[in-house]
Amino acid sequence: MSDTKLLSAAACTLIDREVAKYPAEHKRSAVMGALRIAQTEHRWLSNELIAEVADYLGMAPVAVYEVASFYNMYNLKPVGLHKLAVCTNLPCALSGAMSTAEYLKQKLGIGFGETTADGKYTLVEGECMGACGSAPVLLVNDHKMCSHMTPDAIDKKLAELG
Repeated sequence: MSDTKLLSAAACTLIDREVAKYPAEHKRSAVMGALRIAQTEHRWLSNELIAEVADYLGMAPVAVYEVASFYNMYNLKPVGLHKLAVCTNLPCALSGAMSTAEYLKQKLGIGFGETTADGKYTLVEGECMGACGSAPVLLVNDHKMCSHMTPDAIDKKLAELG
């Protein structure tokens, strides 16, 4: 690993807050929070960034990679400025999620797992988001849940995202 640090001082301060939630001998318990902070800063988790998080928490890089690769909210390859996840599990599918996904694919000109040429949007298929009653659901950048995503609502959200 090079001497250049990928995590900013601000990110390290936030990770320290996560670490403080656990007994000192269990600082590795903050790995999910640390990965979230690192990803928020860089939009995705490169092997070098994962290694730096591992070093910061006193863990083996492979152990941190195992966590990052297990959960779908972590991006292990570059994503667009706005990552859009459409829940396509059965309850959402029965409530129009497939039409929502097709509308987004047509509107953005990309399929699931792809990023627009301008780097603005990445479209992914999401797992259950626990909001079946608000389906179809769209999760923006792994943080903002949008409910009842009709074509009009999608157009409004895309305009809002710029």
